[in-house]
Amino acid sequence: MNEQEILQQKLDSLRSEHRDLDDVIARIGEQAPFDQLQIQRLKKRKLLLKDQIARIESRLLPDIIA
Repeated sequence: MNEQEILQQKLDSLRSEHRDLDDVIARIGEQAPFDQLQIQRLKKRKLLLKDQIARIESRLLPDIIA
């Protein structure tokens, strides 16, 4: 497996986790009362994932264009 394939698999995994966090945050927000601290932690994790996704996409993009 080459580096590009490894990065693509990691990217797919991160995107999946990001989507899952969206679902979890939505479900928690629907419950009353909901744990604000837990939602903040999940949103922080989501931002970290978004940053990782962006970094991997920028590494893959030059290879795709070339």
